[in-house]
Amino acid sequence: MSALIAENRRARFEYHIEEQFEAGVVLEGWEVKAIRAGQVQLTDGYVVIRDGELYLIGCRINALRSASTHVHPEADRTKKLLMHKEQIKRLVGKVEQRGFTLVPLNLHYKAGRVKAEIALAKGKAQHDKRETEKKRDWEREKGRLMRHKVSGPAKD
Repeated sequence: MSALIAENRRARFEYHIEEQFEAGVVLEGWEVKAIRAGQVQLTDGYVVIRDGELYLIGCRINALRSASTHVHPEADRTKKLLMHKEQIKRLVGKVEQRGFTLVPLNLHYKAGRVKAEIALAKGKAQHDKRETEKKRDWEREKGRLMRHKVSGPAKD
């Protein structure tokens, strides 16, 4: 069972998610402590491929006030993602040829380690975003109606 740390909700709104992958994240000690304290934000994050390796950019981890004096924390530090070479090669092919992009979906714990769930995604057009919003609003309204109907007065 993996515990969710942070989620990038905007990713599912902005992109069509094609495939999801799990990757390890290379972190410094102060970052691990800050993540445990909930000081992480994925909203503006994205994944790039450089020299056959994956990097997470734009994931903000705010240092704790109690950070050591000899550590100089950088909140927007680029973090390396760990995946098998075969998986990375497959991702490189899809990103370069088919116009896909890589976006982080969430950070979570798995067996005590921080993992990132990344997705191979394609950007949505404006009308797709509006459609997603309409569906979400309808689901919310439907839930309200059902709750109101269930909790309403009993008929004999």
